[in-house]
Amino acid sequence: MSTLTWIIVASLLGGILSLLCAAILAFNMRVSWLSILVSYAIGALLGAAFLNTLPEAFALSENPMQVTVTVLIGILIFFILEKLVLWRHCHIEDCEAHDPLHGSAATDTNQNEHDHGRSGMMVIVGDTFHNFVDGILIAAAFIVDVQLGIVTSIAIIAHEIPQEAGDFIILLNSGYTRRMAFLMNLLSSLATLVGGVLAYFMLYKMNFLIQPLLGLASASMIYVAMSDLIPSLHKRPEINATIQQVALILLGISTIWLMGNIFPHD
Repeated sequence: MSTLTWIIVASLLGGILSLLCAAILAFNMRVSWLSILVSYAIGALLGAAFLNTLPEAFALSENPMQVTVTVLIGILIFFILEKLVLWRHCHIEDCEAHDPLHGSAATDTNQNEHDHGRSGMMVIVGDTFHNFVDGILIAAAFIVDVQLGIVTSIAIIAHEIPQEAGDFIILLNSGYTRRMAFLMNLLSSLATLVGGVLAYFMLYKMNFLIQPLLGLASASMIYVAMSDLIPSLHKRPEINATIQQVALILLGISTIWLMGNIFPHD
């Protein structure tokens, strides 16, 4: 096969295989486990940001402040984006800004009543940036050597599975149906193919995009974990729930760390 064919096949298979594996993991859990596994999703997001995308961004930048500024700007962008989504819903239906019971036990039983899919949308936007960069990395590896490209693709798939599973959990917790969660993740995964094909034809012109895209992807993961998901855990302040939450967050982080050590793709 030609190099371009390898890139297309690897990008498509990489996105689809990681998506299917993540869907199998996320969709086979009980509905009652959803709020519990949000803690795992938090760990997966933070692990992906601090153990994967941010180190790669720093490695590509001669000035670390460029990365931190990109992340800072990204967090502000996602804050504004979330505000716009909230503003839209506040004009078409009741929302948390108008709900005097927001944060009380009345809304604890149904996260969907006040989330309006915001955290899910933030995750998809950030994951799209990340997938686009993955496509560039796959293309760069295949251009150097087919074997290196295959190894890199396998590593990227392994990295993506726990993160994609976390994304599914967040989308379901955010109010999306399983079908819609799958379709949104599928569309996001196509960014890998777009990044790979574009990189094949103009890699020398796209190198400058990798560092800021990794920074924006990191910003989305950090923002969703810290702003949208962690506050929901404080609704269960009892010691047993706290221990469970911390354990699952550490499990999510450990999964990303383990995959990174078993399948390094730098």
